[in-house]
This record gives sequence, structure tokens and C-alpha cells, in this order.
Amino acid sequence: MTKTLVGTPDDQPRKKKATPKLRDGVIKRGNTWYYVIRVKDPETGLSKPRWVGGFATADEAKEARDEGRVQARRGEYVDRNEITVAEFLDIWIEDHSMEVRPGTLEDYRAGIRLYITPFIGKMRLQAVRPATITKLYRDLLTKGSKSGKPLKVSTVTHTHAILRRAFRDAVLVHEYISSSPVEKAKRPRAEIKAPGTVWTAGQLRTFLTVAKEHRLFAFLHLAAYTGARRGELLNLRWSDIDLDGKQITISGSVGVVEGQRLEGSTKSGRTRIVTIDDTTVNVVKDHQKAQQAEKDRLGDDWQGEDDDHVFLTAWGGPIYPTTVTNLPRKLIETHNKTAADKLPIIRLHDLRHLHATMLLLAGVPVHVVAARLGHADPAITLRVYAHVIRSAETAAADIFAKAVYPASP
Repeated sequence: MTKTLVGTPDDQPRKKKATPKLRDGVIKRGNTWYYVIRVKDPETGLSKPRWVGGFATADEAKEARDEGRVQARRGEYVDRNEITVAEFLDIWIEDHSMEVRPGTLEDYRAGIRLYITPFIGKMRLQAVRPATITKLYRDLLTKGSKSGKPLKVSTVTHTHAILRRAFRDAVLVHEYISSSPVEKAKRPRAEIKAPGTVWTAGQLRTFLTVAKEHRLFAFLHLAAYTGARRGELLNLRWSDIDLDGKQITISGSVGVVEGQRLEGSTKSGRTRIVTIDDTTVNVVKDHQKAQQAEKDRLGDDWQGEDDDHVFLTAWGGPIYPTTVTNLPRKLIETHNKTAADKLPIIRLHDLRHLHATMLLLAGVPVHVVAARLGHADPAITLRVYAHVIRSAETAAADIFAKAVYPASP
């Protein structure tokens, strides 16, 4: 016979609710799982419990617990934080703006907006794993553009460079994470492209002869004879030039952001001194005289508020980078219309490559060439100009043999 309980629900006996039990540092509270570990306070040396929750399953909590225990033993434990990748990158890019050139900063913003935030922006920063970053690169290579088309390897490699810097600061500066997942991610091999067309010394002489009548001849001459970048030369001041000491100081660069001409630091963020030869000294002196003549001729119509710039427009205004970018092609095409010794079309930046190539083939040490070019590390020079160095190696055996057994006089 079944016993029936009669009465209101309050009259009926209540079943005692089971208390959740902590099992090996993991417990369920409500609908989510928590873990607890003991973390030593670096100031007091005392060990205290740290509760971390919000995990959907016990397995997720256990995985995070194990990782937390390892970090605690190493003294690298970081408290759980809900900040997302997009939120962190917003903070990071503002902090980073103090360290990089305006053009570089705008480039970083575009990379974050186009290739990072749409894919992993909503993820918690602390939830990002190396596999997450590897998948991001794979997705970018297959469907990373706005139209869903594949991106170039160089674009993905650049995205990796942004993430590497950002996550490094998340570890070292903000202390949001204990280690960077970007360092362990699998990324596509970077495409190291050799410079394009490189002129011979004779072709350079022909070009400079053609360019000699142009008012910006000194700009093109310095580009070839110093290897300086376009923006670095446009930023150059007369106070940066020591004609007696035969050297120039490169301390900044010019770029364009959203149509506005901006001045900032060099690409490496460092100032460098580049020596110049007697011919270049004379070219610069002639340019200085010509600039003063332009100023005297215009008088009150001269627009130069800052006369210290080495390169200005004919009326004294600032020169935009695109003006000099297109100059070599125009001069070459004009020359090729009538000349028998036609010149291959090159870019302005190829004058920089020509400078480096000629120095390396002449036996100038790589670290010296790197210093002139403003490369932060000679390894960059080695990668970019590996083909030049390989071609120079063909003569290495003969050079060594002659050094051991010099030819008889």
C-alpha cells in the first residue's frame, strides 16, 4: 500500500539540497564551473587561494586549472580577465602611437580593423591559444579579404608582426596574459623578395646626367649616394647636414596619413649618421644656392614657414612624398623617347637598393651597409640582399687563395 502525503507543500518533508563538493580543485556553482589554486603573493611570500569561474564544462575548468598551477609554480600566474582581443587592441594601439611613425600607426590600425578584429576580436584575450592564431592565419590565406578571396602571404606575415608586438605587450606591459600564444603559432613562411631591376653603375651615371637639370636633382643624387628612404630625405633639415664633416644626420621621416603630410620618427625609430663624399657635398652646396635664389626671387611670395627643410617646392611649401615617387619614371620616359641608350624603368626606392648592392659587391661589410640603410639588424640586410651576397661568394675562393699565395711581382 502506497503512503500518500497529505497537506500543503510546506507541510511535506523537504529533501535536503546536496552541497557541491570540491573535487581536485574544481567545483560547480550554479550553471558554471570554477577552479581554485593557491598562488604565492610575491610581496609577502604567503600562499593564498585564487578562485576562477565562468567555465562551461568541468573539462574546461580542469584544463585552465592545470595551466594555472604551472604558472603559479613559475611565478607567472595572471588573474582571470574578461577583456576581449578587440578591447585590448584598442588600448594597445593608443599606447603604441607614442612609439611609431604616423604612417606605421595607420598601417597597424588598418591591419587590426581588416584582418584581426573581424575574426578573433570578440574572443577573450586570455582564451586565445596558439591554435587560435594558426587558424586565423589559415583563414586569412583562404578567405581573408572583404570579398572572401585569399590574402597574400606578405599580408598575413604583416598581420603576424602586428599580433606579435601586441601580445608581447599584453605579457610584459599590461600583464593580462602570462605568455604570448603568437610565438607558438604556425605561420606561413615569409616571402623574401629580391629587389627588382638594379641598374649598373653606368646606367646610374646616365640617369643622374639626365636628372641634373631638374630642381630636385640633389634629392635623387642623395637617394642614390646615401641609400636613404624617400621620407627620410623629405624630412631632412639644413641643420642635419655637416658639409665640413661630410655627413648627414637622419633623424625623422615624412609620411601621408589620410591625405595629410605628417612627420615622425624613422622606420627603426633611431637616428643615424651617414657619411657623404666630396661630389655629394658639392651637389648639396649647389642645391642650397639654388634654393636661396628661389627664395630671393619670390620675396614676399615665398611660402616657406620653415626654411630649414632641405627640400621644398619652388614656392617654399612642403613636398608630398608622391611628388618625388613619380619623378624617376618621368625623367626616364622623357630620356628614352630620344636616347639610344634607353634606361630600364625603376622606382625611386630602387636607388636605395642600388646603393646597397654596389656597396656589397664592392666588399663593404654587411653591418656597415646595414648601418647606412638604417636596418635595425644586419640580419635584415642579409635576407633582403642574399642574392647579392651569393654572387659575391663566387669570387671568395680566388680571393682567399691569392691571400695565402700572393702573386709574384
